[in-house]
This record gives sequence, C-alpha cells and structure tokens, in this order.
Amino acid sequence: MKSRTLARHGKEGLKNVGRNGWMSFASISAVTIMLLVVGVFLLLIMNMNHFMSSVEEDVEVRVYIDVTASDAEQAELEEELNQLENVDSITYLSKDEGLDQLINSLGENSEAFESLRDENPLNDAFILQANDPQLTEEVAEQAQELPHIERVDYGEQVVEQLFNVTNILRIIGVVLVLGLMFTAMFLISNTIKLTIVARQKEIQIMKLVGAANGFIRWPFFIEGLLLGVAGSIIPIAVITGGYHYLYDAYADRLSLNFAEMLPVFPLTLQISLILLGIGIVVGVWGSITSVRKFLKV
Repeated sequence: MKSRTLARHGKEGLKNVGRNGWMSFASISAVTIMLLVVGVFLLLIMNMNHFMSSVEEDVEVRVYIDVTASDAEQAELEEELNQLENVDSITYLSKDEGLDQLINSLGENSEAFESLRDENPLNDAFILQANDPQLTEEVAEQAQELPHIERVDYGEQVVEQLFNVTNILRIIGVVLVLGLMFTAMFLISNTIKLTIVARQKEIQIMKLVGAANGFIRWPFFIEGLLLGVAGSIIPIAVITGGYHYLYDAYADRLSLNFAEMLPVFPLTLQISLILLGIGIVVGVWGSITSVRKFLKV
C-alpha cells in the first residue's frame, strides 16, 4: 500500500473518531475500564504466582524418627529415603537443632521455652525436598510407609489453600475480563456502524467509481485501532504509576513478612505491552465485526 493511500486512510479513520463524538467516547471508556480491570488482575496474579513459586521452593517433608530407633536403624531409614522416587535432597535435623529452630522462631516469647533444653521433647528428623513441589504429597505418602517413623508432616494444607485462592482469582479475573471485552467490542462495533450508516451514500458512490472493498474498509479498521489504542493509554499510565507507588511504599514491609513483590521493571513494561495489545485486538476486532455485518459492499 502506498504511503499516500495509507495517510489518507489514517486521516479518514481519525475523522470518523471525531465525527462520532459521544459514541467514540463511550467506546474508549469501555476499553479503558476493561483494561484497568485486566491490568489490576494481571498485577495481582503475577505477584501471586511469584509468591507461590517462593512458597513452593520452601515446601518440605519432615520425617520424624521414632525415639526407639537405634543409630543403625536411623542409617537404614536414611538409605531407604534416599531410594524414594522424586526426592531431590535429604537433610538430617537433630532434635537439638529442631528445638533451636523452634525457639528462634518464637522471637520475644522464646525465653519461656528455654527450659525445654533440659528435657527435649522433639524427635530427630529427616527433611526431604521433592524435585517437583507438586510431588510433595506423593513423597510424603511413600515415606510414611517406611519403618522407624513416628509421623510425617508437610505443608499440604497451606499450599493447597494458596493454590485455591490463586485459582479463584484467576477465574474471577477471566470472567470479568471476557465480559468487559465483549462490551467494549460491542460499543466499538456500534460506533463504526454509525459511521457506515452516515456515509452510506458516499460508500455507494465509491463503489460505483470502482473503489475496492479493501480501500473502503481500511478507514474503519484504523478507526477501531485508534479507539483501542486511545482506551489503553489511561490504564497503562494508572497501572504503571500505581504499581510504582505501591512498590516504593510496601515492598520493604512485605519482604519482611516473606511476601516479596515483583520489581517494577520489567513487570510494568510487560503489562503495558499486554494491555496495548489487548486494546488493539479489541478495537480491530470490533471494527471487523461491524464491517462484516453492516458494510454492504
């Protein structure tokens, strides 16, 4: 396509946006709202996935050894644990080390438990790390069948709850986003339909003088593209600025509570490109739908 022809289509598409005034504004507003919701859920889900990955890395199976097991039986147990499938590493944790960990984790209240050092109630244990966090339950069940084991503990409930929350957020996000996307495409389609109706005579004349279908359709495609791009500007600015503020204000506090936020860059760049891409797709798709349905050429 020649640059002069492309410039002409761009000019016509821009005119169409201005010509339809309030409908163009409604279309841009629908895209803006949709992309704001998409952006917020993307930030939430990507940070949640990052947090889940961090939690998964810390998921472990604690195999508590029976207090009656001899040193030889403990060594035999360790050998059997090493032979289990999907076990990445095994670490021995003596009951004294376990008590130190427990007391240190209590912080200011640790002094009340110092007396336990005289008569340690804990068991020696082996800490197992699965080569895939999703296989932790399977490793725990296999370990439970071995002799000289009092009990097996792992963070199944916590991990499952976190996964459930993440999945619920994803489902809610997908439903809302799809609903808003269809609303935005519907408004853009109707906006372009108004343009087609208003220019029906002009389009008929263009056909009579031999204008190709593609030549007539291009301005409407560009109109939809412009509406989609215009609707993505505010969400990109709000998401980028808002996340930068939240990161500066809360990243350090959250990291102390073991919930680390993803850094501003490249996260905001990735989300900005995604939002811009969705805006363009919604705008162009709304245009294509309108042209196919209402442009009788």
